[in-house]
Amino acid sequence: MQHSHEGLDRLGGVSRVNLLAPLRGRDFRLLWSGMTVSLLGDGIFLVAMAWQAYELWNAPAALALLGIGMTVPTIVCMLPAGVLSDRLDRRSLMLYADIGRALVTGALAALAIAGALAFWQLVVLVALYGVGTAFFTPAFEAIVPDIVPPAQLPAANALDQFVRPIALRLAGPALGGTLVAAVGTGAAFAFDAVTFVASAAAVLLMRPPRHPRSEHVNSSVGAIREGFTFIRRRVWLWGTLLSAALAYLAFMGPTEVLLPYIVKNDLHGSAGDLGLIFAAGGVGAVGAALVMGQRGHPHRDVTFMYVAWTLATLAVAGYGLATASWQLMVACLMFNALETVGTIVWATIKQRHVPASMLGRVSSLDWFISIGLIPLSFALTAPIAALLGTKATLLGSAVIGGACTLGALFLPGMRDIEDVAAAFDEGDAEAPVLADPELLMPPAFVNVRG
Repeated sequence: MQHSHEGLDRLGGVSRVNLLAPLRGRDFRLLWSGMTVSLLGDGIFLVAMAWQAYELWNAPAALALLGIGMTVPTIVCMLPAGVLSDRLDRRSLMLYADIGRALVTGALAALAIAGALAFWQLVVLVALYGVGTAFFTPAFEAIVPDIVPPAQLPAANALDQFVRPIALRLAGPALGGTLVAAVGTGAAFAFDAVTFVASAAAVLLMRPPRHPRSEHVNSSVGAIREGFTFIRRRVWLWGTLLSAALAYLAFMGPTEVLLPYIVKNDLHGSAGDLGLIFAAGGVGAVGAALVMGQRGHPHRDVTFMYVAWTLATLAVAGYGLATASWQLMVACLMFNALETVGTIVWATIKQRHVPASMLGRVSSLDWFISIGLIPLSFALTAPIAALLGTKATLLGSAVIGGACTLGALFLPGMRDIEDVAAAFDEGDAEAPVLADPELLMPPAFVNVRG
């Protein structure tokens, strides 16, 4: 584990960090710049995809099927992608994933501009987009500890969560709503394709150090099994992934499918209104990232993370209670702010407690397990909404998701790593020893920098 004692704020229980410090490194600066441009395009893509789906088929089932089409390929490809990110050059995997998604969004743009885009084509191309995401994500998450000093990981994660909502939920959707309203979805898809090209160029210029690889596994199946074993022995890992899977099952489909539907059909809003609602979420996430970037990593990090995520899930109820766009904006702001706080802490926990040679597989398993039930969530949303109504569905999803999230915090052993971290941070020479001695490995065995 990596612990920094020099910067501790004893009274506040957290360390203060310099949010911009990771940008001094050339490779992280390139990665961050390319990601920023690409996420701007993704924010545009979110609005264009949702609006295009409802233009082709104006029913909740349209976006539900589109969500299934994107998430199933992502889930299927996530495990092999994680294995490859621990065995191959992570930079190359990200490069090819960016190029592939540039081609996919370029095809969407061409079909939309020509007026030849059918719903089935949209589903197929979005599925290919999901494949690219599956290969990019674990490589991206695993390469950060390779190029950022351990003491700067909390700042790097906060910086990531700072720019992500600005681009993905604030500037991107606002620009996307304007583009779709002014010139159509084709131009929006084309813009996203260009941003992937820019991201690929930035990744191409990176020169990260060689990362450590697992030397004990000869097959892909064995590599995946090794990752599952690593997770199974750690309550803080398997408990968090299981609770995330159940929470996402409860609220992901309803929020992704019903929020655009409510804006378009219940409130009679436009694509610009939807973009502004997403943008409000970006404002909340940016503010949360700024606060976390300055405050640093909390001592009781697991408890802090679960409380934030539980409140975020309960904020989904605001979507069901809202009767005007501004109320949806407030709910979206609260949800994204709290979700971002928990995500920053979670990323740092993984990077501190997972060896670098395992990080690609653990990240892929994180995504695989967490989002594994999302296709089912999408599939259930339309019939449940038809039976109960859109507002009741959103309210129920918030309550069930919040209960699943908070309940995991009380699993036996879930907060054991807090005791170890707190003991180390306080300089306690007799820190508590966990049943799994790998949780107490010295820094030389964790996040080795090749």
